[in-house]
Amino acid sequence: MDAIIELKKMGYETYACAMAKDGPGADVVDHFCEINILDIEGIINYIKENQISLVYSVGSDLAIPVASSISEKLKLPYFVSEKTARICNNKDLMRETLGDEFVGNVKFQVITNEKDKLNLEFPVIVKPADSQGQRGVKLVGNLEEYLEAYRLAKKYSRSGLVIVEQYISGPEISVNGYLVEGNLQFIVASDRETWPEYTGLIHKHIVPSVNLSSQSLIELRSIIESACNKLEIYNGPVYAQMKLEKDKPYIIEITPRLDGCHMWALLQYSTGINLLRLTFQHLLTSDLSELNKFNPRVKNMELEFFCQEPNTVMKQEEFHVPSNAVKHFFYYKDGEIIRSVNGKFEKVGYYIKNI
Repeated sequence: MDAIIELKKMGYETYACAMAKDGPGADVVDHFCEINILDIEGIINYIKENQISLVYSVGSDLAIPVASSISEKLKLPYFVSEKTARICNNKDLMRETLGDEFVGNVKFQVITNEKDKLNLEFPVIVKPADSQGQRGVKLVGNLEEYLEAYRLAKKYSRSGLVIVEQYISGPEISVNGYLVEGNLQFIVASDRETWPEYTGLIHKHIVPSVNLSSQSLIELRSIIESACNKLEIYNGPVYAQMKLEKDKPYIIEITPRLDGCHMWALLQYSTGINLLRLTFQHLLTSDLSELNKFNPRVKNMELEFFCQEPNTVMKQEEFHVPSNAVKHFFYYKDGEIIRSVNGKFEKVGYYIKNI
């Protein structure tokens, strides 16, 4: 929805597709068509029929390889190849591409069968190799918990592969960056606070980060730029989840897209740069002037999510929007049933405020 609204402000006609017309974007887009986002031929036909000039996904790791593949075939604008998008969408391929010796990579093991011998020491993080939205992710401390977590992760894995990673115990960091010809032209790190009872599920984003020392920030920038070079991300947005341990940054996930948490809006209030607008201007007209709006005096801002359990009824009145909020939005109307995405604690809205 954010992307559609921004594109319409820029004067573009917008088209969207999904398996069902059940998201807020469908209510604001000019044209909607029920097409599975994995149906490449169906989307190509739709693009040709409507003379569409750009296909893109702002926040879906699942959709980006499809958009890149189509763009390559139809010679439409794109930032990364289908190969790069696919590598970043598969945690095992991403870890292997970075390599064991890469500074900022964590120890990992790809598991194909629950009888495979686990070579990492507990505690570990168990994940599906190719899901998104924290589905099937679990922190485990012993063999019994590991076997249960493996079975859960495998349920969410399209490839059937499960990745087990060394657990980094420190604070979480989100990194939003923007590259031009292989150089990071913009990078802001924010603190990523998760719900304590739900491993990895986001509760708040806070900018700028208070957990990063000046030395850690220098090292983090070097890690992100090197990782992008290895993954062949040379232009456009990059988003990374990272963790700190003994002041050392480690990559948890990295992907060639904007984040899925409205961070572009938070960062616009905080830094002056609209990353969403920049992304589309760069793709469509090679215009990079948005980068000139950067305000080095980054304002202290916070984005907090409203969350509740899936398959419950939405009641907006149960959530408090602070008086100093500069923006807020609810994904569901009163009375609607909350869809199960991560199966634990679902985002139902958010607000952005000064701190």
